Amino acid sequence: MTYQMKMYIGGELVDGQGSKDVFNSANDKHVGTVATAGIDDAQRALEEAKNAFLSWSKTSISERQSWMHKLRDAVIANEDHLRECIHQEMGKPWAGTKEDFDSLKNSLEFYANEITHVHDSTIADRAGTHTHRLVREAAGVAVAFIAWNFPLLNLAFKIGPAMAAGCPIIIRPSEATPISAYAVGELCHQIGLPAGVVQILCTDNYDVADHLSASPIPALITLIGSTNTGKHIMRTGATSIKKYSMELGGNAPALVFEDADLDVAAEIICAVKFNNAGQVCVSPNRVFVQQSVLEAFTKRVVDRAQSVGVGFDKTKDILTGPVIDARAWKRLKNLIDDASIKGAQVLTGGDRPVGLTEGHFLAPTVLSNVTEEMDVYQQETFGPIISIIPFDDEDDLLKKANDCGDGGLTAYIFTRDLDRAERYAESLRYGEIQINGVKYDIDLPHGGIGQSGIGHDCSYLALDDYLVIKRITRFLDRSAA
Repeated sequence: MTYQMKMYIGGELVDGQGSKDVFNSANDKHVGTVATAGIDDAQRALEEAKNAFLSWSKTSISERQSWMHKLRDAVIANEDHLRECIHQEMGKPWAGTKEDFDSLKNSLEFYANEITHVHDSTIADRAGTHTHRLVREAAGVAVAFIAWNFPLLNLAFKIGPAMAAGCPIIIRPSEATPISAYAVGELCHQIGLPAGVVQILCTDNYDVADHLSASPIPALITLIGSTNTGKHIMRTGATSIKKYSMELGGNAPALVFEDADLDVAAEIICAVKFNNAGQVCVSPNRVFVQQSVLEAFTKRVVDRAQSVGVGFDKTKDILTGPVIDARAWKRLKNLIDDASIKGAQVLTGGDRPVGLTEGHFLAPTVLSNVTEEMDVYQQETFGPIISIIPFDDEDDLLKKANDCGDGGLTAYIFTRDLDRAERYAESLRYGEIQINGVKYDIDLPHGGIGQSGIGHDCSYLALDDYLVIKRITRFLDRSAA
């Protein structure tokens, strides 16, 4: 199967000023060619979105809901096609593509309903001479830059609230995984979505991406990506005053105390770390384990790592696919080698899985004796590597857990002592704290603290990023009564 995909601009499927070949990371096979945008294409999309804002922002909620439901129905009818696009463009295991698909369907459903809960509010006038009404309305044109690790999930987190709020949105998928996003563009075209409401264009020319950021047309720029990318976009976008919503990098700690259910802790940490080959922003990077249970916990993690299914075969139970490309594989191998040189022990993994000779697979890896001097400790690994760090001093533990460099996205706590869990949860500087479990859903806010982002994806809070507040004050002319 080879995909030939066009951009979706101004309600039309169009060729771009260039093209890009896409290769499956599981086997390096060519899977398709997509049209790519030049600056003229990007400018056309901006102008189309600007024009669409005049009408789309004024449509009734019921009309916007109707279009969102039409798109949702088209998504549902094309489940296998959309999932196959992801499966092929990034080598993601087939089971893993379901999360991407469900996220898109659920986002369209959730925000079509959630927008009905947005209401005007009033403020009482202290002197009784005026009335004051607060009105929430669409912020304007949105530009979304989305990462490759969850091609449709990341798109879903942006398209749902944007459409519901009345904001035309230009989506720039990663050049590594544009096929599934372009497939959504085809569905928008199929249902006859009004021109400019959603536009999808890919580019591997960063001048074109910067053109989208630098334009004064967008009122909001939203991103799923690295902290460095977020900083760059904010610098580039400073040509005008804009809103920003960004989910950025993290260096998540997991705290495993001696009274934890070690089976639960090991199961959750391995599942989150080895799913999607560890290319997950909320993956636990540094696993701090109390010394008294270090050996027992480590054995559980190693046993699970060695039993994880790795590969690309649709017929098998596979959790871990390839990392995105050769450069990512080399970076991860360098992290492992650096840790080994500095005293860490590779308990399992550390290189290619046995029997997989093609593609960019890294065996699920467990490192022990990891210390702060190692790059794998300091950096967000974004790969299937678990770093185990022993601790005894709980005060020192909190300091180390919060010393996360750029990231303050997610932290995990495993303990049966709920007072301890709450105490640490209050002291950890992360946007999300998961205690003895893990849960993500479209109705739960997802966002970081500090260098891990601004604003939120998911939940009703995401709508705040796409809405602005207008105050309407009226003088009470009592003499006219």
